[in-house]
Amino acid sequence: MPIDLRSDTVTLPSPEMRRAMAEAELGDDVYGEDPTVNRLQELAAELLGKEAALLVASGTMGNLVALLAHAPRGAKVILGDESHIFNYEQGGAAVVGGLVYHTLPTGRFGELPLERLASAAQRVDDAHYAQPGVICLENTHNRCGGTIIPLDYVAQVRAIADREGLPLHLDGARLPNAAVALGCSLRELAAPFDSVQLDLSKGLAAPVGGVVAGSRAFIARAHRARKLLGGGMRQAGVIAAAGIVALERMVDRLAEDHAHARRLAEELAAFPDVRIDLETVQTNLVVFRLDPARWTPQRFIAAMREQGVLLGGFGDDRLRFATHYGITRADIDATLLALRRVLGAA
Repeated sequence: MPIDLRSDTVTLPSPEMRRAMAEAELGDDVYGEDPTVNRLQELAAELLGKEAALLVASGTMGNLVALLAHAPRGAKVILGDESHIFNYEQGGAAVVGGLVYHTLPTGRFGELPLERLASAAQRVDDAHYAQPGVICLENTHNRCGGTIIPLDYVAQVRAIADREGLPLHLDGARLPNAAVALGCSLRELAAPFDSVQLDLSKGLAAPVGGVVAGSRAFIARAHRARKLLGGGMRQAGVIAAAGIVALERMVDRLAEDHAHARRLAEELAAFPDVRIDLETVQTNLVVFRLDPARWTPQRFIAAMREQGVLLGGFGDDRLRFATHYGITRADIDATLLALRRVLGAA
């Protein structure tokens, strides 16, 4: 079997998850009668410090139901041009919700320029312009390399949102990675946001699903949006059971993934063909570039595959390793050996 470092979505459920799924107490969640789903939602709300939470099929669905719940048709979704919502979710808020994406340039660590954000968030008394509807941040930030949005920066964005009367949504697909890296709680990181999407099937290794959390009124609207998208699942406790194990057992071990990513990054930095910003390697993602005069991303991916190691790209000149549950220290050692063979022989 190859060492699969393409994404932290390739994880397999732990033995404890499999047992929990097999033994889950079930009911019809569309009627609100699945006890395991209800337990997951209560747990997620408690951990994130919100009034309520909602099980969703995926992080993409979670972000979409949040935007639909926050903003009316024709309103602006203010977000970064490197955000997951903008790049990888098929423009769902525009297609389904009639919302307008207002993108801002993304900084080195996933931050958006505050002056431009404040300008975009202002309501304009002019019939030509779409009005602001919701502001979105991402933590950790995928395309920036798994970087963590600083808490003091989030506080400044919160102040802008409050001044303009706008909701603030967090795409927290990998928020547990940020919490572990900072040594703080999910609740602390989620506190400034009106809504949070958290993915259970990335680093936390559940086979499917995510949660959205916020006020009870927000979750009621999100629940309607989930139904609109076909997300009303029946005996969904078989999914929720794995999510409970993910939240209760799989968060602290993320530190191991971070250590593995750091080893990979520091080894990569030693090769003259590699361009990597080590300050952005803060969690489990390692994003880098290669000397374009000597490498194409496709050639490097193919060469590493021949060595038994899989990695991914972003559709441009960037490449990414993602460490995750199931990757051992021995796997990292083997990956480093493959790197020496491929880059050292180039």
